[in-house]
Amino acid sequence: MTQRRLYLGPLTDNRRWERVAIRPDDVIVVTPPKCGTTWMQTIVALLLSGDPEVETELSIRMPWVDIRLRDIDEVAARLEAMAERRSMKSHTPMDGVPLDGAAQYICVFRHPLDAHFSFRNHVRNTPLRWFDHWYPEEDPGGVAFKRFLDGGPEGFDTDAMPLAHILRHYEAARAVAERENVHLFHFADMRRDLAGAFARVAEILGVTHPPGLMARLVQAATFDNMKADAARFCPSGGKGFFRSDAGFFASGANGQWEGKLTAAELEAYDAAMQAALAPEARCWLEFGAEA
Repeated sequence: MTQRRLYLGPLTDNRRWERVAIRPDDVIVVTPPKCGTTWMQTIVALLLSGDPEVETELSIRMPWVDIRLRDIDEVAARLEAMAERRSMKSHTPMDGVPLDGAAQYICVFRHPLDAHFSFRNHVRNTPLRWFDHWYPEEDPGGVAFKRFLDGGPEGFDTDAMPLAHILRHYEAARAVAERENVHLFHFADMRRDLAGAFARVAEILGVTHPPGLMARLVQAATFDNMKADAARFCPSGGKGFFRSDAGFFASGANGQWEGKLTAAELEAYDAAMQAALAPEARCWLEFGAEA
């Protein structure tokens, strides 16, 4: 863990990365939860395979290294045995992930309020009752949003994805964004121009496909197609882990918080964002490049 920050939560432990030998051609997707992780992993899988029908099997073929639910010895051995080009994911900020000089790091961000409301849907769709403390099913007092604003960026709060953790992700990614192998994407930009996102990721990966095939790959990664075939695209899809595989892809929309927060809650969020970020940096985090 030399020169890397420790992120140790109820579900995740970034010390697990010590067991993974990074290869120069690895692709590591690093995001806060519910910011487009599965979407970006799918784009990477489609581009690396060149097959619109590829079985992504993200949990196995492109594993989440940090999560403790899988034995790290098994994960490390499986990764080491892969002869093909590998991809992995992490919900640990970049200051807690091993930063190799040649591997590619793709960081995806989303409006923090959209990520928060998507996470609310997500925890209701999992069997992990630990989240009930942060996200009670009946919440007339707004406990979930209070904890979103008050939670810390690391420690026990890490896996509940408070605003501070999203901001830590963003700050850590921006701190290394000048490197040629670190790339920042925004969920809203991907929604606006999925073909453009594919073209940019293809350039990062150094792969090319004929225009007709690229169009089919892009179509495979549209929100509607992924939700319609959720058992294929959802992490651990078809295995009964989630209450609903389709529910994993709740809406994919922007502006989910509109009409759901009180004026006082919005004022508190605005104050936290103003204190944390300069206006231009905040604008990009919330709305992407076209803000």
